[in-house]
Amino acid sequence: MELMEGLLTRRSVRKYQPRKIEKNILEEIIKAAQYSPTAHNKQPWEFLVIDDSEFLANLRHIQRWTSFAKDAACVVIVCGDVERSFNRNKDDEKWSFIDVDCAIATQSLMLAAWAKGIGSCYCGAAPMQRVVDALREKLELPDNIRPFAIVPLGYPAETPKQPDDRYNPEKIHWGRW
Repeated sequence: MELMEGLLTRRSVRKYQPRKIEKNILEEIIKAAQYSPTAHNKQPWEFLVIDDSEFLANLRHIQRWTSFAKDAACVVIVCGDVERSFNRNKDDEKWSFIDVDCAIATQSLMLAAWAKGIGSCYCGAAPMQRVVDALREKLELPDNIRPFAIVPLGYPAETPKQPDDRYNPEKIHWGRW
């Protein structure tokens, strides 16, 4: 699949075939995510792959919009190490690039999956603190690990509908607003 084709055709997939994804394919997908840019090249992301059917079936109790994950081959929880991220924590300025870095990696993960014929759907964890806390507790994550996204993966059971043309030149501003 050409890059532009993947960018223009990747869609959220919520119906999956009852089929496992080989570990080496998951590793290739995560490798692509690990090549994503990060602020100051800190590479603060971590990837937790879960294929336990009981966890997948009960994930909706942690994040309500993941009920379809029960049929996925697995989920990848994209997390960030808050101690490793590029951040500032001074009296006059507090910020962190952790969520930005994890978002870029999540997009790369989903595009790499699509290039392999595997569907995905972005499901948020951060910034929903209740979801972050519940995942930390359920998965016994260290305090420095912030779950950012839940990404169900699986071979699509149907072809996702492609949207109308999303290109809108009115949303491009050249030189000034």
